Amino acid sequence: MQNSYKRIDAHLSSLGYCSRSEAKRFLKMFDVQVDAVRIFDVSKKAYHHALSVEGEALDPEDLLILMHKPAGVICSHDDAGALIYGLLPQRYQRRNPKVSTIGRLDADTTGAILLTNDGALNHKLSSPKSDVSKVYDVTLAQALKGDEAEIFAKGELLLHGETKPLLSAKMEVLSSTHVRLEICEGKYHQVKRMFGAMGNKVLTLHRVSFGEYSVEDLEVGKYRLLDLS
Repeated sequence: MQNSYKRIDAHLSSLGYCSRSEAKRFLKMFDVQVDAVRIFDVSKKAYHHALSVEGEALDPEDLLILMHKPAGVICSHDDAGALIYGLLPQRYQRRNPKVSTIGRLDADTTGAILLTNDGALNHKLSSPKSDVSKVYDVTLAQALKGDEAEIFAKGELLLHGETKPLLSAKMEVLSSTHVRLEICEGKYHQVKRMFGAMGNKVLTLHRVSFGEYSVEDLEVGKYRLLDLS
């Protein structure tokens, strides 16, 4: 866990409390303390852990956020429409480096998505080599044929436009049109394309978990800070 030593205005601006040019005014308006002593000098240097704002410790320098993504929300910084970052506090949205999603979920897909401002962690967890398990609840347009689980488990399915077959995936049948699918990679529209290759269509897609993190006890549209220590 980081505990950087730098100027007060640098701490506040990197964490999104205010810009560096706004820091003097921020210190006048809010009770900012270093080791329980209020300060007004933005050039003073201090350790992150020693700082507080209005009696509360500063937000962590590195964030890892689990969110229960609603339908209709877009995983992008730039697109028009409802963006996933709008569900976060304003100061999280003003952070530098930016908070970004680890991979993406389609606008119509709900469930578990992770966000972080740590670029190295983002790369690690989104890399095809990460082998992070992702579990989906899938509702299908047509009844299963019966051989889907076996085909997915073999690790031989080659999707259109791909040069390598998919890794082995586990499928649990919940009903003739409802399954739970566990994959360990994240190719573009992978789950939809897998069932498309079986002659079926995904009607609804919900990611139950990303690695060890599940949204089964997290309200839709809400988020939880995860421990990076």
